[in-house]
Amino acid sequence: MACSYLGPCFLLICSSLAPFVSGSQIQRTSLPIISFDEGYTQLFGDDNLVMYRDGKRVHLSLDERTGSGFVSQDLYLHGYFSASIKLPADYTAGVVVAFYMSNGDMFEKNHDEIDFEFLGNIRGKDWRIQTNIYGNGSTSAGREERYSLWFDPSDDFHQYSILWTNSQIIFYVDNIPIREVKRTESMGGDFPSKPMSLYATIWDGSDWATNGGKYRVNYKYAPYVAEFSDLVLHGCAVDPVEQFPRCDNTESSQAIPTGVTPVQRIKMESFRAKFMTYSYCYDRVRYRAPPSECVINTKEADRLKSYDPVTFGGGRRHHGKRHHRSRSSHAEVISI
Repeated sequence: MACSYLGPCFLLICSSLAPFVSGSQIQRTSLPIISFDEGYTQLFGDDNLVMYRDGKRVHLSLDERTGSGFVSQDLYLHGYFSASIKLPADYTAGVVVAFYMSNGDMFEKNHDEIDFEFLGNIRGKDWRIQTNIYGNGSTSAGREERYSLWFDPSDDFHQYSILWTNSQIIFYVDNIPIREVKRTESMGGDFPSKPMSLYATIWDGSDWATNGGKYRVNYKYAPYVAEFSDLVLHGCAVDPVEQFPRCDNTESSQAIPTGVTPVQRIKMESFRAKFMTYSYCYDRVRYRAPPSECVINTKEADRLKSYDPVTFGGGRRHHGKRHHRSRSSHAEVISI
């Protein structure tokens, strides 16, 4: 059965976002929300994973004993995967919350991965988002991007989603696409192409997560709690033994979207031009020429070069004070 026969995947984008709109007010997809027990099982953390009475909301916590996490019951080959997440507040340096797909337990040396990673910070500094993809164990290549946000992700729930097909991967925040990776022939096995499970975890990443390990987790602020709700698992489930996809082909099913719409692209370009703080595509220290899948945007290039002229421009770093926008100006930028 072809994997294009997935259920409806309506990627609804608000025509405009009012400043500081809460996660609960953002327009959602029409895909069904499942209970935790319908699609997931605990991965680790003992009683650091707590399920709410409705069965559709869980929280993961990190303390001195352990972090915690959960994993999907099925493997998937392509689909749309989503969760609304509220991150820990206050001092969160060293804390990593991850929402990602991986098959590292099955393919130790040639695994695939699609990552949302949320990196904590010291008090008064914002959470940062990092996205990344690996294919066939290509961890040495590195396809990271990092961003700031136009809202505080610890104030309310916000939706984070992954669309994965055989030709592209799109990351969304509150249904706004923030990154699009199109498969190219030269990528070869570097594009994720094997069945993966979906994971959510919170853990101590003190060695690298905040300023390269300068600021570490301080457990006097523990427990650090990340809350998850609006869980969506909508894709091609795969038999773990036979590796054969079982795709939903009900009467209401529609083909998965073929790409970013014009309205979505305007939103994505606005976001990336203002909030992206790192992209491997523009890293002239790591890559003399951009990898084949990179689509160079002059606005993105100019902003990153001014942000870090050594990494993104091959120039000499200036040590003057950087100007940091407030969240209110962030909100104005994303309202188109």
